[in-house]
Amino acid sequence: MNNPEEQHYWTKRYQEERTGWDIGYPSTPLQEYIDQLEDKSISILIPGAGNAYEAEYLWKQGFQNVHVMDISEFPLKQFQERNPEFPEEQLLLEDFFLHETQYDLIFEQTFFCSFVPTDENRNRYATQMAKLLKPKGKLVGVWFDIPLTGDIEKRPFGGDKELYLSYLEPTFKTITFERCRNSIPPRVGNELFGIFQKHI
Repeated sequence: MNNPEEQHYWTKRYQEERTGWDIGYPSTPLQEYIDQLEDKSISILIPGAGNAYEAEYLWKQGFQNVHVMDISEFPLKQFQERNPEFPEEQLLLEDFFLHETQYDLIFEQTFFCSFVPTDENRNRYATQMAKLLKPKGKLVGVWFDIPLTGDIEKRPFGGDKELYLSYLEPTFKTITFERCRNSIPPRVGNELFGIFQKHI
């Protein structure tokens, strides 16, 4: 484990229940994407998973090769309590940027928006996502479509389609990246849904 400052920050957020992003169930855009997946043997990573309702949903739908990653132990323990049958070795208490295993599919649930929005951080994110995907692997998820303010304490951070693509397009082929048509009511108009494929 590296980056103790980030670990402390997110653990404190969970302990204080300052988790406004946590809706308590799988995000509708991701659940509907999961529902059309046919190959249940694919390897899946959910980084910055938090309480990982999408992972819980995947597991209950028969996807066995699901890996849940967070820099804080707090949400991983909560997930384990809810899902005692889930393999402990597939719960990864790790820094995303230090992880090395490759996957067929990575789910993004506003994880990009959790990092301080410097060019360095956002380029590192895109590079690492590509590194963790197998050839032709996919990055699928939801990004906040909200203004990016100068307040570096106000996580999650925003952005817009053009800004996100400026970081993702050098490494990924864009299959779709549009305003979410199935956001939950409080987030209507504030989310983008994207499917990106690794170039090589």
